[in-house]
Amino acid sequence: MQIVRGISLASLFLLVGAFGKAHAQTSNHEHTPNHSQSPTRTGVLIMAHGGNPEWDAGVLETLEPLMLKYPLEVAFGMADAYSLQEAVSKLEHQGVTEIAVVRLFISGESWYERTRQILGLQAGAPVREVPADDHSAHGQHGSHGAPSDANHTMHRMEFWQLDTRANFSMSTEGLADAEGMSEVLLSRALELSRNPAQEDVLILAHGPEDDGENDRWLSAIGERTNLLRQGGFNEIRVATLREDWPEKREAAQKQVRDFIAASRAAGRTPVVIPYRVHGFGPYAQVLDGLDYVSDGRGLIPHPAVTRWIEDQIAELGVTP
Repeated sequence: MQIVRGISLASLFLLVGAFGKAHAQTSNHEHTPNHSQSPTRTGVLIMAHGGNPEWDAGVLETLEPLMLKYPLEVAFGMADAYSLQEAVSKLEHQGVTEIAVVRLFISGESWYERTRQILGLQAGAPVREVPADDHSAHGQHGSHGAPSDANHTMHRMEFWQLDTRANFSMSTEGLADAEGMSEVLLSRALELSRNPAQEDVLILAHGPEDDGENDRWLSAIGERTNLLRQGGFNEIRVATLREDWPEKREAAQKQVRDFIAASRAAGRTPVVIPYRVHGFGPYAQVLDGLDYVSDGRGLIPHPAVTRWIEDQIAELGVTP
């Protein structure tokens, strides 16, 4: 296995254009009306999976240009009511009454209904039973979602409806649907490529459990290879590993390994690009013993991701 060029947070691309889209409700986003009689102030809440310190730092640096434009907080976790409550409380302490929620996930389907229930956009989440010594609602984290607790990315996965007076709008699109990710894939491939005609590119993603949803992942990510397919590569393959479901993963992993082995046996170079928010995930272990090329970088750092986030904010009717 050959891994070339590691990740350097110091080299994050933060050149972002400003997009001032009009206040408009689109079919891709959901809104709740504001019934407050007091002046409104709108803030932004970014939901991100969270990971090791490098993972989280990559997200925060990607968001840094937007923090200068909006009241903005980050909730690390997979639709965890605890981290969401902390972020919402901090925004409310800044006078925010309207909150645009942008979910930084690969699939727009991920945690969609659960998040709506936690935010109170639909029924289903219970009222929280708060321990007497729990002060999470008072915003113990540092600025812009940078927590003081080093273990902040441990996924508590608590489920209850937030205690808030804020109104919410929520994005529905995922990074698999974002046209700008075509630019990211092309740039990743070109940085690794030496002879495209003799290279096979594997775009590898996490993937869900449900087969129908997995097909939608493959289709959406496949559309993001449109620029890549103009690069003269021998073959481009999109695959999901179905990482969290052993009964699905075994077959998926065999297909991935077989593709790389066949490419190398034919005298070509397999190039592996992770379609993940950040990093290489478990792929070094999955591909252990195989000869391939990768730099292990996910979709961030890249300015196209920052632009996509700001587009989502604008489509939810928020301007700087």
